[in-house]
Amino acid sequence: MDQLRVLFVEDSVDDCTLQIRLLVRAGYEVIHERVEDQMHLEAALEKPWNIIISDFSLPHYSGMAALQLVRDRGIDTPFIFVSGTIGEETAVSALKIGAQDYLMKTNLSRLVPSIQRELREAEDKKQRKRMETQIHQLQRFEAIGRLAGGVAHDFNNVVGAIMGWAEIGHGETEEGSRLRERFDKIRVQAQRAAALTAQLLAFARRQILQPTNTDLNALVREEIGLLRNVIGEKIDVQCDLLPDLWPAFADAAQVEQVVMNLSLNARDAMPSGGVLTLQTTNVEIKRVDESSSAWAVPGSYVLLCVRDSGPGMEPAVLEHIFEPFFTTKGVGKGTGLGLATVYGIVKQHKGFIDVESTPGQGTTFRVYWPMGEGKAQAPEKELEPVKTQVASGRILIAEDNEGLREAAKEILEALGYTVILAKDGSEAIEIFQKRHEEIDLLFMDVVMPGLNGPEAYDRMAVINSQVPVVFTTGYASESNLVHTIASGKFPILQKPYGTRTLAAKIKEALDSRQKLVASR
Repeated sequence: MDQLRVLFVEDSVDDCTLQIRLLVRAGYEVIHERVEDQMHLEAALEKPWNIIISDFSLPHYSGMAALQLVRDRGIDTPFIFVSGTIGEETAVSALKIGAQDYLMKTNLSRLVPSIQRELREAEDKKQRKRMETQIHQLQRFEAIGRLAGGVAHDFNNVVGAIMGWAEIGHGETEEGSRLRERFDKIRVQAQRAAALTAQLLAFARRQILQPTNTDLNALVREEIGLLRNVIGEKIDVQCDLLPDLWPAFADAAQVEQVVMNLSLNARDAMPSGGVLTLQTTNVEIKRVDESSSAWAVPGSYVLLCVRDSGPGMEPAVLEHIFEPFFTTKGVGKGTGLGLATVYGIVKQHKGFIDVESTPGQGTTFRVYWPMGEGKAQAPEKELEPVKTQVASGRILIAEDNEGLREAAKEILEALGYTVILAKDGSEAIEIFQKRHEEIDLLFMDVVMPGLNGPEAYDRMAVINSQVPVVFTTGYASESNLVHTIASGKFPILQKPYGTRTLAAKIKEALDSRQKLVASR
């Protein structure tokens, strides 16, 4: 039996009872309230109603005044007049200011069909509004994402050059000297800037992802274990993890970032203490309905819920929480990028995120990760960074940013490599055609003017396909380029990179080549 919440603006108890009886016969469970003046109507409008049925003329009030009050409040609940005195001219006037229908009390056979029609139309209108809101938000986020991605890309090159030169200066100064200390401070600030850029890239969905079948439970346990001291003793952390959880198809490092950001966001919402709950479960979404998230797509998901017992948020705040630099925290207490990062990571994984918050009742974030196929893989341990040591080999660098190009040259030459420079893909091909027999490795930017990195490499591979390549990128700006690189299983180095990271990636690529040659 469908529940129907009806507000009657009616002075006759008998007429109200008759209409309720007709609705019950039609199969509705009727929850109702009857008012007959403005004061009681205003109080009743604080509650949600499916439909409002009003008499046209009441002893101390009028149906037209009731309709005007409802519409002036911005309430679009269907409004039907049921009266014994309404005329055609008056009915037209009522329809003009927002009534959906009018019926005569002498002919109530139209009451149920009229209500059913208006309920259907109200639902259709709600769905259209929901879609319009979603499209508007997507357009706004896409615009902000393009801006953030472009800024982050250019900023990455600048930060990468600063980081590279700072590390070079650090290595050339005496230990304990004031100059080395200053280079250290420059390097630390550059790393902080790189972290902010990474968050912008996450929101803009411009990161290079390496998704695998991931054990979400293991990642949650590990991350919470690391965060317990940061979260503090005043907050009770509870984990409710489903034992038979499906694997999530996700980048483990990015999942950890999401868990950390949501957990720290919950901590900040409970400065006086509270309960932080992390829950995992399997979810199958077969159809999208009104109860679903606005971003929901049918499919199989691994759900992560992060719930806090904090003060909750107002609807006006909820509307903006995923926007970059939006924060309710005081000056200096947050960048406003934590939730924006979460949003971007989840969207880039083809998942979606939903948030539910009520003032005084806490907040719940629900993150839906796509389900993986097969068994979850054990998280890979990070390789120890290689120590800077004398190396050998000739490397061709193709990089259009002069600062990064020169910094990479200095770093690699300091490690013992011989370096040849090219400012773009076309120049790299010209050099390779003449000197391919002496080149041991290609280090190439993905996005360059003219020929991009993958295009230039394809032409070089025709000449000699045995030379290994490492691609570097500020962000995944073009999905087809990243797909090309990923399908060929070529290593990708994310900008900005430090000396140790660059050295490790280059050494790894050269070692792989030597093993391949030795196995033949």
